[in-house]
Amino acid sequence: MNFNLSEEQGLIRDSIERFVADNYAFDKRNATVAMEHGFDPAHWQQFAELGWLSIPFAEEHGGFGGGPVDSMVIMQEFGKGLVAEPYLPTVLLFGGLLQAGAADSVQGELIPQIIAGELQGAFAHVERQSRYALADIATRATNQGSTWTINGEKTVVLNGGAAQKLIVAARVSGEQADEAGITLFLVDASDGGIERTTYRMTDGQEAANIRFTDVAAEAVIGGVGEGFALMREVVDNAMLALSAHALGAMDYLHAQTLEYCKTREQFGVPIGSFQALQHRLVDMFSACENQRSLLYRAVCAVDAGSEDAERSLLALKVMTGKAGRHIGGEAIQLHGGMGMTNELPIGFYVKRLMLINTLFGDADHHQRRFAALVNAPAAGGATARSQAA
Repeated sequence: MNFNLSEEQGLIRDSIERFVADNYAFDKRNATVAMEHGFDPAHWQQFAELGWLSIPFAEEHGGFGGGPVDSMVIMQEFGKGLVAEPYLPTVLLFGGLLQAGAADSVQGELIPQIIAGELQGAFAHVERQSRYALADIATRATNQGSTWTINGEKTVVLNGGAAQKLIVAARVSGEQADEAGITLFLVDASDGGIERTTYRMTDGQEAANIRFTDVAAEAVIGGVGEGFALMREVVDNAMLALSAHALGAMDYLHAQTLEYCKTREQFGVPIGSFQALQHRLVDMFSACENQRSLLYRAVCAVDAGSEDAERSLLALKVMTGKAGRHIGGEAIQLHGGMGMTNELPIGFYVKRLMLINTLFGDADHHQRRFAALVNAPAAGGATARSQAA
């Protein structure tokens, strides 16, 4: 299989690499994350001017028409610099849902605004009791004649503080954990019935808890009661992108740790000359390559619509959690006490990998889903997949 990037993908990678080198030195990143909402609006406008915000969208809306491979290239390079701008929540989640299920008029209005860098969005779906179960939704929407009214609360809404528009998952029928009966609604974040509480996550980026009290929906995204399949598709693509982001962070940690071991001396020689430490560096390298191989497999499977796509994606998310924990722990230990301080970027990369593990389900959660999928009889596979989700 050919894993070489196209000429356009290579140019995108190179342009992001230059941007990271110019704007994401350690001190500059700290200043960026300290800004309101945890990112720099000037950087976001630069993303728009360079065309990065257009890449996943269809050409009819001014987009590039890119797919999972293009998103992988972008997110991997962002991971190397811990880029803080909300590409995942605004472009891949919010924008991905719009492109997958919104009416043509809604797409025609909002997607060009995302591409121009004028609109920030977020996807509000996680609730306190859900524990990674995508269908566990207690927030309710009731039909008020020509409109829908939403009541409930969402937690850990990525980019929820800066978002001007929200897509909210709410239940219109069924029991709390049923897949049927979930509907996605487009909501104006300035609605008076919305109360937002923002906070910083482990890695310094911002999220929000959002309470909805008699909030009127602007539009339905997808069919009424049919939102789960749409959520699952877009969240799966987001998991791919996050795993690519994690690989970029892992590559950085391995490269920095290797360089440190070449220069740090103990007993008059570089510590990298000690065989025990060489073995540990090789283990870090192997973990990076395992992550890379599974990422390529999953991206190709999803891009081709393979029957093996779900299994590959679950295995990748499991590997992302386990490899991230191993590489992060080794990077801190081999740097010694300095690895635990804010004087070096190492700890920030480790925190980012810890957070990525928890988003959309941690390694243990997806390992259980993987086991249920693999062990399910052929006739009952669909039922097992539904229960595991």
